[in-house]
Amino acid sequence: MFSPLRPIYPVAGIREIENTLIPSARPPLMERAGRAAAQDAVRLIMDRPGPILIACGPGNNGGDGFVMARQLAQAGREVIVAFGSTADRLPAEAAKAHADYLAAGGTVVSDLPAAPANGWALVVDALFGIGLGRPIEGRYASWIQTLNAQPCPRMALDVPSGLDADTGQPLGATFRATHTTTFIALKPGLLTNDGPDYCGEISVQRIDIDAPAWLPARGLAIAPSLFRSHLQPRPRNTHKGIYGDAGILGGSPGMVGAALLAGRAALWLGTGRVYVGLLEERGPAVDFAHPELMLRQAEALPERLSALAVGPGLGTQPAAAALLVAALERTIPLLLDADALNLIGTDPKLKAALKARTTPTLLTPHPAEAARMLGTDTASVQANRLHAALEIARSCRALVVLKGCGSIIATPDERWFVNGSGHPGMASAGMGDVLTGLIVGLLAQGWPAESALIAGVHLHGAAADRLAREGIGPVGLTASETIDAARGVFNGWLIEAQRDPRHPGGAAQRPGR
Repeated sequence: MFSPLRPIYPVAGIREIENTLIPSARPPLMERAGRAAAQDAVRLIMDRPGPILIACGPGNNGGDGFVMARQLAQAGREVIVAFGSTADRLPAEAAKAHADYLAAGGTVVSDLPAAPANGWALVVDALFGIGLGRPIEGRYASWIQTLNAQPCPRMALDVPSGLDADTGQPLGATFRATHTTTFIALKPGLLTNDGPDYCGEISVQRIDIDAPAWLPARGLAIAPSLFRSHLQPRPRNTHKGIYGDAGILGGSPGMVGAALLAGRAALWLGTGRVYVGLLEERGPAVDFAHPELMLRQAEALPERLSALAVGPGLGTQPAAAALLVAALERTIPLLLDADALNLIGTDPKLKAALKARTTPTLLTPHPAEAARMLGTDTASVQANRLHAALEIARSCRALVVLKGCGSIIATPDERWFVNGSGHPGMASAGMGDVLTGLIVGLLAQGWPAESALIAGVHLHGAAADRLAREGIGPVGLTASETIDAARGVFNGWLIEAQRDPRHPGGAAQRPGR
C-alpha cells in the first residue's frame, strides 16, 4: 500500500529533463521509449494472436512507434506500420528510427489498412505526443476515428493523440486508449479532467531516468505514502479530549442534512467531540441516527474548538455572511466549503479577511465555486484545472482542493497533488459535505493541514472504491454510505502502517519485536 511516490511533470518539465539528457543519453531516449512500449505491448496482448497495427505520426511520437515496431517484429510479432508522412519531414532522431526499422526488414503503408478478418491483436497510437497544441483535423482525425472503432486493445504512446498533456482537455479528434504507456513520468493531463476517460490503464516507463534527480517535481500523485507518518496507533491510556473538538457550521433551512453529513463523517473518523451549529432555527435538537453529535444553534458553537468547517448547507443570507466573518477571525484551522466559498467569491472584504488569516485555511471548491472565486466561468476553470487551483491557493494564501475528476490539491507555494481514487458514482448529493467532515475531523485530531487535506481527499475516493468492489455502486451510491466505508479504509491504513517496518512505531521498531 505504501508505494513510492510518483512525480508528475507538465510538458515544460518533461522537455527540460529531455533536453538535459538528450546529448549524452546512451542508448538514445527514443530507443529506450520504443523498447519499453514494445515490452508493455507484449504483456498487454500475450494471449492475443494476430497482427499489430501501429499508426505513426510526423514527429518524435512517430519515431517511438518505429522503434516499437522494430522491437516487436524482432520478437516475432506481425507488425503493420501506417505512416502518413515522408521520411524527409521527420525530426532527425525519428528519421533514424524510421531508417532503422526499414533496415531491419520493416515496411510501411501510407494509409490505415482494413482490419484483418479476425481483427487486430492491438492498435497503437504513435501519432502525436505531449507537444500537441492544436486540434487534430483532416487525415489524422479520420485515422483516430478508425482506430477508436477497433474492438481490440488500443494503446497510446506517452499521451493519447489529441489530449492536452497539461490540462486533460481533448483537442478535437482524440484517441481513446484502453492502455497508455507514458515515458519518464506522469503528466497532469493523464490524471485530471477528461484525461482518465481517454487514457485507460496508465503504465509509467521511466526509461532509466530518475526524473526528480534532474528536476525536483512540483506535482505528486496522491497515495497513502504521503501521509504515512501520521497514521499512528492510539495509546491505550487515552480519552476523547485528546482527539479534538470539531465544529461544523451550516444547515440553513432545507439544508440541515448537509451539516449532519459532515458532522457524522468527522465523528466516524475518530474525532473526540463534534459540534454541529445549524442556521435552521427549527432544526433538530438531536440526530437520532447518531445521537453522539452535539447539535446547537449556529451562534452557539463553542469558542474552544480544535478545528472548524463552514459551508455545508450554509446558504448566502446575511446571517450566514455574519457567521462567516466571525469564523474568519478565529485562530484555529478553518475549512471553507460550498456557500462559504460563494460568499467569499462575491465579497472582496471577505476575500481580504481570508487572505489575512495566519492560521491554516483549507478551501474545497468544485469547478463552479472555483469560477466564482476567480471571477471567471466554469468552462475556463475546467480548461486548465491545475492553473485554477494554483491561482486560488496563491491569491487566498490557502490550501485548495479543486474537486472533480482527478481532484487537484494546490498549496500557496505552488506545489500540487493529483488524486486518483474515486469513481463517477461519487457525483451525487452530499459527497462534498462528507469530504468536509473527513478533513475537519483529521484537523481536529491534530493532523497538519496539508496532510489532513491530502488524506481526506484520498480517503473519500478510496471509500467509494471499496464500496464499488463490494457491489455498492457506482450507480446509486449515496454520500452517507461512504462514511462507514471511510472508517473501514482508514482503520485498514492504520493496521498496514503498523505492519510496515519503515513506519515510525512499525513492527520492526516496537519494543519486544
